[in-house]
Amino acid sequence: MDTIRPVVFVPHGSPMFALQPGAAGAALSALVERLETPRAIVVVSPHWETTLPTIGSARQLETLHDFGGFDERLYTLRYPATGCPEAAQQVMNALKEADLPALSDSLRGLDHGAWVPLRHMFPHAEIPIVPLSIQHPGGPRHAHRVGQALAPLAEQGFLILCSGNITHNLRDWQAASRQNLPTPAYVQDFADWVHTQICTGQTDALLDYRSRQDSGVRAHPRDEHLLPLFTAIGAAGPSARGEAFYRGVSDHVIAMDGYVFH
Repeated sequence: MDTIRPVVFVPHGSPMFALQPGAAGAALSALVERLETPRAIVVVSPHWETTLPTIGSARQLETLHDFGGFDERLYTLRYPATGCPEAAQQVMNALKEADLPALSDSLRGLDHGAWVPLRHMFPHAEIPIVPLSIQHPGGPRHAHRVGQALAPLAEQGFLILCSGNITHNLRDWQAASRQNLPTPAYVQDFADWVHTQICTGQTDALLDYRSRQDSGVRAHPRDEHLLPLFTAIGAAGPSARGEAFYRGVSDHVIAMDGYVFH
């Protein structure tokens, strides 16, 4: 049987995913059973954007409620994660060895793109967490390069956990939610195309998705929620092949597909 690399792309949906895990949440919980217990988790979330790659090095990670207008119960949730400055330094070293200048942030906590999926996967918060920011102006190729820099850490006991969504159009989400509209055809079309490219190792096509796939721009008017996927692909290595551990649509327009790599 092929070995599953400790690199995953996981969905985080809307903040309500924390309270309504559904089938996607169950798939995240089951996924952990297929992975070796990591000594630390590098979490890449689209909700932390910086100019340069920045590593969270706090010993205690505050639960950030970086959203508004949702169920009041969400704001009482806490994910009592611990950080690991020593592991954060290893992440810093890996980026610098790849000629990627990086910074450290000793105050950064966990945004909902990080703690919501972690809550389903590691509910006891027993694994040290190292948050890592994204750089939207760099686009898919920069995100992929960051992943390549992280690849050696996957051989050293780290889990590289990249969080996002395969489709993320907030305007469509708002309209569909208000009017209870059916899922637009582009959501499944784009998710199916991404699935085919991942499973057949077509990395170049994925990196150029905005020009290669007709629904690419509508699926991601601003592509911060897809950038972690490219980081996961880079960290998995050039010979890795993806496998979907879950596929499905939530909240009308959010494709919640998640992937592991062999």
